[in-house]
Amino acid sequence: MLKDFKAFAMKGNILDLAVAVIIGAAFKSIVTSFVNDILMPPIGILISGEGFKNLSYVLKAATETTKAVSINYGSFIQTVIDFIIIAFSVFIIVRIYTKTQKKAEEAPTPPPVPSNEEVLLGEIRDLLKRE
Repeated sequence: MLKDFKAFAMKGNILDLAVAVIIGAAFKSIVTSFVNDILMPPIGILISGEGFKNLSYVLKAATETTKAVSINYGSFIQTVIDFIIIAFSVFIIVRIYTKTQKKAEEAPTPPPVPSNEEVLLGEIRDLLKRE
């Protein structure tokens, strides 16, 4: 079982995978900052007059001994918007990559150059046809 796992893990290029994960995490933090700091504050002001992240529905009010219990739907909506932006970005990248791969596949390949033996055999065949 350990040998099978090692073969499975080493099939792909581990370094490429590690780089992709690191870049993906950095991209996620950029998108999260964009959504939290630039996109959502104006939308929150338009919708409720306050920050979007503060939107919540209080189920149980806070008392002196307990905290309030609430559904924080503003944070959830921000997370959904993060996901949509990241998913759309990945979609665009994959679409561009797919188009470049199709163009590479469609490019005509030059016919193979015949070897000297093939050329000589072709000449012999042509001579025999003439006689």
